[in-house]
Amino acid sequence: MIFTIATRELKSLFLSPLAWSILAILQLILAYLFLTQIETFTTFQVELAGIENAPGMTDIIVLPLFANASIILLLVSPLLTMRLVCEERRNKTLSLLLSAPISGTEIILGKFFGILAFLIVVVILVSIMPLSLLLGGELDFGKFFCNIFALLLLISAFASLGLYMSCIASHPTIAAMCSFGLLLLLWILDWTAGLKGQGSDLLHYLSILKHFQHIQTGLLSTVDISYFLLFSSTFLILSIRRLESDRLQK
Repeated sequence: MIFTIATRELKSLFLSPLAWSILAILQLILAYLFLTQIETFTTFQVELAGIENAPGMTDIIVLPLFANASIILLLVSPLLTMRLVCEERRNKTLSLLLSAPISGTEIILGKFFGILAFLIVVVILVSIMPLSLLLGGELDFGKFFCNIFALLLLISAFASLGLYMSCIASHPTIAAMCSFGLLLLLWILDWTAGLKGQGSDLLHYLSILKHFQHIQTGLLSTVDISYFLLFSSTFLILSIRRLESDRLQK
């Protein structure tokens, strides 16, 4: 049933103009940023050749591309997740779904994997662009795959939080705004402490940006990976509990 629900969610996304519009706009913006980074690299290529241990194409082109993709996905993810449960509730189809012989866990995981599959498509499209650099240069595949892994962990966190907000909000717009607000707060959480030169261990750990950047640089740490797994699991469990609460009220 998880696979069935996930397939249904993915099909409904691709049947809507919103999904295709988001894919087109994302590719247009990221392609422009990608070409801009290539131009920057070619401009300073001569100077970099004379510097010992100078950054290569991966550091100058690939890392900024995935960093830009993460920010754009932070803006886009709430638009995709806002309707997952809210829309079912508004259209009076949630009652039918809850009365079906399937558990709340299957419903939540099905919707989560459905939206995650769409976001994975975005990650694949982003990852294809750096591969074109192999026609005229070399890539650090260790860092390249770490960036892909980091972005996959990030979108799973975005999807799980957005799904929970869709479970508790009464309107898709409210769900989108709450998801974006909380994600943005977690994104900039450690900025203030860093500017003052007085870092907080708690803020540093809660900052989703810090964990993403650590993996992005190629440093795979169990702390960073476990943070994203715990983050996604927590909001998925909260979503399941909320849906089961709705079922009991019916």
